[in-house]
Amino acid sequence: MRFHPTAALLALCACAAAGAAAPLKVDTDAMLSQITTLASDEFEGRAPGSHGETLTVDYLQQQLKKLGLEPGNPDGTYLQAVPMAGISTHPTLSYRAGAGAPVKLAYPDQFVAWSARTDKQVNVADSELVFVGYGITAPQYQWDDYKGVDLHGKTVVVLINDPPLPDPKHPKQLDASQFGGKALTWYGRWNYKFEMAARLGAAAVLIVHDTRPAGYPYDVARSSLAREVFTIKTKGPHPAFPPLAGWLPLEQARAMFKAGGQDFDQLQHGALSRDFKPVPLGVKVTLNAQNTWREVVSNNVVAKITGADPALRNEVVLYSAHWDHFGIDDTLPGPRTQQIFHGARDNASGVAALLAVAKAYKALPVAPKRSIVFLFTTGEERGLLGAQYYARNPLYPLNKTLLDLNVEGLNLWGRTRDVELVGMGRSDAEDIVVSAARKQGRTVHGEINPELGMYFRNDQLEFARAGVPALLLRGGAQYTGTGAAGALARRQGYTANQYHTVHDVVEPDWDLRGAAQDIALLYEVGYQVAQGSAFPQWKPNAEFKAAREQSLAARPK
Repeated sequence: MRFHPTAALLALCACAAAGAAAPLKVDTDAMLSQITTLASDEFEGRAPGSHGETLTVDYLQQQLKKLGLEPGNPDGTYLQAVPMAGISTHPTLSYRAGAGAPVKLAYPDQFVAWSARTDKQVNVADSELVFVGYGITAPQYQWDDYKGVDLHGKTVVVLINDPPLPDPKHPKQLDASQFGGKALTWYGRWNYKFEMAARLGAAAVLIVHDTRPAGYPYDVARSSLAREVFTIKTKGPHPAFPPLAGWLPLEQARAMFKAGGQDFDQLQHGALSRDFKPVPLGVKVTLNAQNTWREVVSNNVVAKITGADPALRNEVVLYSAHWDHFGIDDTLPGPRTQQIFHGARDNASGVAALLAVAKAYKALPVAPKRSIVFLFTTGEERGLLGAQYYARNPLYPLNKTLLDLNVEGLNLWGRTRDVELVGMGRSDAEDIVVSAARKQGRTVHGEINPELGMYFRNDQLEFARAGVPALLLRGGAQYTGTGAAGALARRQGYTANQYHTVHDVVEPDWDLRGAAQDIALLYEVGYQVAQGSAFPQWKPNAEFKAAREQSLAARPK
C-alpha cells in the first residue's frame, strides 16, 4: 500500500496501571521529514568525527530545543563527549612447530588482526598457541573452558559461537536449555571471547572463522577489519581486547593444528564437553603489528523530561537510538551521491522514532512520575561505542535506570499483526510489551532468525551488560492488507540488498503506518515502567542478572 503522509496520524493511548494518559498523536509527516534530512547527501553519511557529525549533532539539538526538552547532560548541555581513537593496524603473522621453518600467512587473505592500543608497535613473539575450545566461562551452565590455565604471554585459538549441544531427547535438535539452543547468546559473540581471554592475560586471540555457524563468509571479517577501526580512547591497555586480536579462516586453523600434530576436527568435537581442558598445540606464533592512529572526539546527544514525582524523579527510563552511519567511501564508482552511506532506515528512522516519542511525552498534561531520558548515541556502527561509553560513564546512575528501550531501524512497509522482540526470554519487562501489544491487536514473538544473535549487535547490549534490563522491539513480518506479500519481500530484501550499503535511502513508497504502530508500543511500554511500582528484573538464567544485582546492591539504603 502506498504511504499517504496527510492521512498518517496515529492516535496513541498509553493506558498504564496508574491511569490513562491523554490521547496523543504521532505526526508521520514530521518523521519522514526528519529521516529525509538526516539521510540527505548534505549530511554525508553521518560518520563520527566528520562534517556529517557536526551537521547531525546541530540538527538534533535544534529538534530537541524545538520540542522543549531539557538538556540531558547535568552540565547544562545536550552533549556527552565521547573520546575515540581511530587505529590502522598493519600486522604480520608467522608460526612454527618445533624446529621447523616458520610459515607466514598473507594479510588479509589468510588472517586479519588488529590492536586496540595506541602504540606504534605491538609484538607477540614465539608465543605458545593454546586451543581453548569455545572460550566460555558460564557459571549458570556449569561451563568453563579455561579451567584455571595460565594464559600470560600465550596466544589463544577459540571457536566461533556457542557450543552446539544436542538435545538428549531429540539429538537432531539443539538443547534449548543450554546456551539458548539455536539462539546465539552473549557467550557466543566474538567480543565476549576477546574480552574474556584478555581478562585472563592472553597476549593474542585468534578466532576461527567458520562460515556455516557464522552465517557470513570470511570476506565480511576481512573487509570490516582490514581497515581503520575505532575504539573508546583509554589510558593503558584496553580492557575489552588483548594486545592483538584477530580471525583465522577455517583452513588456516586446520593447517596450524596439523603442524603441531593435532587434529582440528577431533579437538573441536572434544570442546563440546564440560570436561574439556585447554590444549597446548605444540606451535609457536609470532604476531607483530605497526599502528597509526588519530584521536576523534565524537558526541552522544542527550535530552531529558524531568519526572513529576519528587520521590521518584531521580530514577529514569532510557530511550536510545544511534545517529551515526558509515560516512563516505570515495573509492566507490559513480557520482558523490553513490558513495554516501545515507543510512535512512539504519538509523535515521530510529532517531525520528525517538523524537516522536519525546513529542508524545511532552504533550502529556503531567510528566510521568520518573524522568525520561533520550540518548542519541555515536559510534554504534563502529562497535556500540557511544552506548559503551555512556554505560561506563553514565549521566544518570545505572542502578536508578529502570529500563533501556533501544530503537534500531523502523518498519517502513506497513502495519503488522505481530511484534518481533529481539532477545526474548530475558526480563520481565517483556510482559509489559506483550500486554501493550495485545491492546493493539498484535502478538509478540522472539527473533525470526535467533541464530544471528541480534540482541548482541545493537546498543541495548551495552546497557544490558551493565545490568540494566534492555529491550529491542522490531516491526513484525505478518503484514496486513492487500500488499502484505510485497511488504514482506521488501523487509527481506532490505537485509539482502540495502543494509550497510549506499542503497539505504529514503524511498517514495514507504508506508510509515507500521512504524507508527511500533512507536505507540515503545511509548506505552516506557510510560508504564515510568509510572510503575517496581523495577524490571532479569529472569534467572539471563546473562546479565548478576550485574544488575551487584548494581542495585550498591544503591544507598
